[in-house]
Amino acid sequence: MQPAIDLNARRCDQYPVHALDPSVAGQLAEDLPREDFLRIIHTFHEDLLRLTGEIVAAVPRGDVVGFQRAAHSLAGAAAAVGAARLEAAARQGMAGAQPPSVALAGRIEAEAAAALAALAALST
Repeated sequence: MQPAIDLNARRCDQYPVHALDPSVAGQLAEDLPREDFLRIIHTFHEDLLRLTGEIVAAVPRGDVVGFQRAAHSLAGAAAAVGAARLEAAARQGMAGAQPPSVALAGRIEAEAAAALAALAALST
């Protein structure tokens, strides 16, 4: 099921499994001037690329500390825009004391892509 986006109101309707929490992301889209909202999306996109890259690179090295550090930063960025599923996946990566897993890195990448797509839809 795809997010229900009201492009005229620039907000998203809730449904059970959504990449963004409408109470956060929708509020940002509604309250901020368009240029500020677009700047937030651009910054979030840059952060996602950098941090998911660090997470993926940490897996084959078995770099638990690097994985956790990038996951911590990603969880904070995700929380700021209401990307709750991404935040939850990143927090799971923060908690692991075992070598980072390919599966979790893939989940984080997928959630990052979904959150970015949902934010981009709000900006149109």
